[in-house]
Amino acid sequence: MTLGIEPNITVNGVTLTTAQAMTVRVALGAYMMELAPADSLGSDSTGRSIREGYLRSGNEVMRLMR
Repeated sequence: MTLGIEPNITVNGVTLTTAQAMTVRVALGAYMMELAPADSLGSDSTGRSIREGYLRSGNEVMRLMR
């Protein structure tokens, strides 16, 4: 993403403002950082599986917002 240009995000037909889009981008980035530890959602197979899915989907969205 180019510095100063936020992605166009539409939620239920409503296009978010630049500030709202920035909030979504920053919130997703912060959540992805919270998911960094392997046991962030638990050390059992369910927690690890959910974490992997969230990381995969989150990374896809982050790539789209560049």
